[in-house]
Parts: sequence; C-alpha cells; structure tokens
Amino acid sequence: MYSLRVQIFFVTIIAAVGGAFSFYYSSSFPLSILLLVSSVAISYGILYVLVYRPLQRIQRVVTAQEDKESVQRVIATSSDEFQKLSDSFNAMLESFRADIRQLEKLERVRSEFLGNVSHELRTPLFSTQGLIETLLHGAIDDKKVNCDFLKKALNNIERLNSLLEELIDISRIESGEMKLRLRYFDIVPLLDMTVTELQTFAEQRDISLTLEGPTGESLEVYGDKERLRQVLVNLLENAIKYSGPEDTVKLRFSSNNDAVDICVEDTGIGIAPQHLTRIFERFYRVDKDRSRDVGGTGLGLAIVKHIIEAHGRTIRVESEVGIGTKFLFSVSKSSTSQ
Repeated sequence: MYSLRVQIFFVTIIAAVGGAFSFYYSSSFPLSILLLVSSVAISYGILYVLVYRPLQRIQRVVTAQEDKESVQRVIATSSDEFQKLSDSFNAMLESFRADIRQLEKLERVRSEFLGNVSHELRTPLFSTQGLIETLLHGAIDDKKVNCDFLKKALNNIERLNSLLEELIDISRIESGEMKLRLRYFDIVPLLDMTVTELQTFAEQRDISLTLEGPTGESLEVYGDKERLRQVLVNLLENAIKYSGPEDTVKLRFSSNNDAVDICVEDTGIGIAPQHLTRIFERFYRVDKDRSRDVGGTGLGLAIVKHIIEAHGRTIRVESEVGIGTKFLFSVSKSSTSQ
C-alpha cells in the first residue's frame, strides 16, 4: 500500500499548494477563485486516474468472476498494487465458494446419514413390534408359529444391537475418541483363528473357506490385534454372504520387506465398476434388496476403511461382475521381523 499512500499525499500537496497560492499570492479575488478551482480540478483528475478508475476495474473483476478471460484482461490493465488487491479478492471469493460447497456437501451427508440411520432402526423395530403383538394376540399358544416368531424377534434385536455397536464404533473413530492399542504380535495365529471361527458359517452356505500363505512361519506385525480381527471378520463375512453355493473364499497373506500383505478373495457375484468408488461410504449398498436379505448394517466397510487408515495403511478393492472380488491391504511388520 506504500504507492497508494504516496499518491494520496501527492494529490493533497497539490491541492494545498494551489489553494495557498491562490489566496496569498494573488491580488485579484477572481483570479484566486480561478486558481483554487483549478487546483481542485487537477486534484480530482489525479484522484480519478490513480484511484477511482482502478477501483472501477476491480469492480468489473468482481462482477466478471465466471469469465476468466475477462478477469485476466481487466487485471492486466490495472496497476500492480490494485492487481495484487484484486488477486486477493479473487482468492478470498474462491475460498468462500469452496467453504460453501463443503458446507453443502456436509449437510447432504448429514441428511443422508440421519435418513439411513432412521430407516435401519425403524425396519427391525417395526418387525419386532409386529411379531410381539401377534404373539400377544394369541399366536403364543400356537406351537406351529410361536417359536418361529420368537426367533425372528431375536434376530431383529441382534440386528439392532449390531447396528448400535457399529454406530458407536464409527462415531468414536471419526471423532478421534477410539484409540488403537498398538503392539507387536504374530499375525499368523490371528488369521488362522479367524478362518476357523467362520468355517461353520461358510459350510452352512456350501462355500469353501481357506487360508493360504506361509502358515508355518512367524510373522510379527505392529497393530491393534482386536481391531484387525474386526477387519478380517467383516471382510470374510461379506465375502461369504455375497457368494453362492460351491463358490470359494480365500484369505491369502504373504510377507514382504516391511509389511504383511493380506487379501480376502471370493468368486462371488462381484461389484460393478460404478460402485467401487463408493462401497466404503456409510450405509452405501450395491444391491439394497440383496443386502437386506443377507443382513448387515451398511457400516462394516466404512469401519474397515477407518481402521486400516488408522494403522497408516490403505485398503483397495478389485472386482469383476460374475467373477469375484478382492479386498487388499497390508499391516506393518515390526523391525525385528524385517
């Protein structure tokens, strides 16, 4: 702003000198008035050229924000100081626009989240309410349906409990309240135990579940054992649910220099390309009808992504419709196992 202060100071001096000269050095009053008017006119002309006209250019810059070529043309004709000022205005306006877009996006996400949570809670609640009302109105004495209704009510309650637990999990993760318990441990027993636990679940659906990798070795990694187990269970359960009879699900792992690479692979229905970029979003479902049939809350993959990223790693997905799906991630190895 130094040059602008100099310009204003220069104009003020001209006006002051002209006024003083007209009154103190002129014997003619009309001449004094003429000189005073002339000095004011000269001052006005200088202010117009040096200040007012550049401000007009800045105004045109603001009104021509959407026309980038016009912006560049107007800026090019401005003084250096006003060009910097207009550049600052442009940056500020673009920042405001980015903030507004982000706020609009957050509002959409919030609305979608609330709508999804309401729907996910309402469905099992209404179903359980209907089952219990039917039992109270006499069905409890009907041995053909009372146990079936009670089992369905129990399944709905378990689904509600699972949803609430995952909502608490993702809320704690995103707010930073969930702290990982990082330590060194051998990941091979964890992988073997997880596959063993899900064998019955896979066999009930006539699906082959296997563990492939150097199971005879000890691979020490650095991470939160329980949270990584949560990741494995979620990915394997999804692979089993979205596979058909006689399909295969594999938990494969291998060791490299600084990490253990893990892959959950299935030969199930696959995921269409347009869904691959969104499957880690909360409540996003590729096939809503099938998702409700096989169960799940729609939060599992979002939690998986957060847990893997909290370990300083990323998870990626590869899939082809009708061929199968792969989820791949890695876990850092300890320094003693490198």
